[in-house]
Amino acid sequence: MAAGPPPPLGPSGLPVFREEGFGDKFLRKTRENPLVPLGCLCTVGVLTYGLISFKRGHTRRSQLLMRARILAQGFTFAALLGGMVVTAMKARK
Repeated sequence: MAAGPPPPLGPSGLPVFREEGFGDKFLRKTRENPLVPLGCLCTVGVLTYGLISFKRGHTRRSQLLMRARILAQGFTFAALLGGMVVTAMKARK
């Protein structure tokens, strides 16, 4: 009773991944953590409005909007970190 070599692994034993384009990946990541794109849009909106105010000569409003931009960036960063923590917790389960 001689044991022969183990049977070869065929391609069916390996997982098959499909190519994911930029749009598909963006939609998947947005569904996983919707607060990050929302924070980015808020940041860009406040920045744009602040730059328009600066160009029109409304310096006080421009300064307030630049401070609001910092808050929006902080929110975006916190949402990013929160999403990373949630993803890491899901991976551990």
